[in-house]
Amino acid sequence: MGGNLPPQLAAARAAVREAVAAWQLPQAQRDDYRYDDDAPRPAATPPARREPTSLEPLRREPQRSDSPRIEPPRVLVACSGGADSLALAVTCAFLASRGRLAAGAVVVDHGLQAGSADAARRAADQLTDRGLSPVEVLAVDVPAPGTEEQARAARYAALEAAARRWETAEPGPPVAVLTGHTLSDQAEQVLLGLARGSGTRSLAGIPARRGRFLRPFLGTPSRGDAGSAPAGTEGRADGLWRADTEAICAHERLQVWHDPTNAERDALRNRVRLDVLPYLERELGGGVAANLARTAALAAADADHLDAEAEQALAGLRLPPGGSRSDTGAPASGDVVLRLPAVRDLDAALRPRVLRLAVRAAGGEAPTFERTAALERLAVGRGSAGPVQLAGHVAAYRVRDGRGHGFQGPVLVLRRVPVTA
Repeated sequence: MGGNLPPQLAAARAAVREAVAAWQLPQAQRDDYRYDDDAPRPAATPPARREPTSLEPLRREPQRSDSPRIEPPRVLVACSGGADSLALAVTCAFLASRGRLAAGAVVVDHGLQAGSADAARRAADQLTDRGLSPVEVLAVDVPAPGTEEQARAARYAALEAAARRWETAEPGPPVAVLTGHTLSDQAEQVLLGLARGSGTRSLAGIPARRGRFLRPFLGTPSRGDAGSAPAGTEGRADGLWRADTEAICAHERLQVWHDPTNAERDALRNRVRLDVLPYLERELGGGVAANLARTAALAAADADHLDAEAEQALAGLRLPPGGSRSDTGAPASGDVVLRLPAVRDLDAALRPRVLRLAVRAAGGEAPTFERTAALERLAVGRGSAGPVQLAGHVAAYRVRDGRGHGFQGPVLVLRRVPVTA
């Protein structure tokens, strides 16, 4: 790292180190991992020792010979050949060259555009040249009509499978999958959520972490600005923007693939990116994108807290399995049975969350706003006793006498319905 290192690259490296450290490393190792070998570490409070000058190499305590060897974290970069994912990949390649992590990559070819296979191979060749290993090109089958959601589902299934293959072939630390989503994507996602009239979780936008999937460029809300936000937005949102990843690719002389579908205005997301956000920035005086990204960070904290409260509430009002029976009298151990008085006493902010969690626990899909509202009406006793049909073949109904389910009082039963041919 010399004095000519672009700030975007420094920000990208810090973002990846921060994300990986928070996901995988024990708390005691995180501070040592976050800082680069060539950068002076910030002084502790109070300082434990004198910090080196900028011309002085960092002195590290020698590792005892009997100390256990700590394996570096392992990451797979999900790469499309576009600027965002290539910038992430070259960042991980640098960190891997310094022993900070072991980095591979997966290039997913959806096969939805002419020439996509050639673009995937060019991207894989660039990643291999940068030292990433393993590097795979995976062609996935996207069912007709080939929507964005179908392509996403196929892509994430392929990435999950690739991570598991690496873990099986080479036992070691768990493998994280890194994607190149930026704050530009986040701003677009929040605006789409607002247009749909969504709740807090939707306004939280794209999660920075979900299971093994990490999105470092979305940043850490508690830290200062790490990237070059659009003009007038400095310091308002942490992370990297699309302009940052493009600058990194230009600096690294990477061959970027430009997906032609990103310029088509048929997709709502493209219209938001190409037309709506630029219009809002122009008419409202700038800062809109950064404020939307900041809204996502604030909403995510609220949504995380409410979701944790909902999980705790569900555990408290759910009856233990074993008391419920099916219509034939056989045990229905898969049923989710809730004490209705406790459901009705829930705060209005928690009740729909608890009910959505209950649907998922019964094997169903996350219900829409309309289906959640119908389920809530059923729970509070308005209208019929059900059933309310929910996506994922789950039916919910109210039972006045819950003794057959192990409770002396009314209950709400959510049951997965067998699929008939």
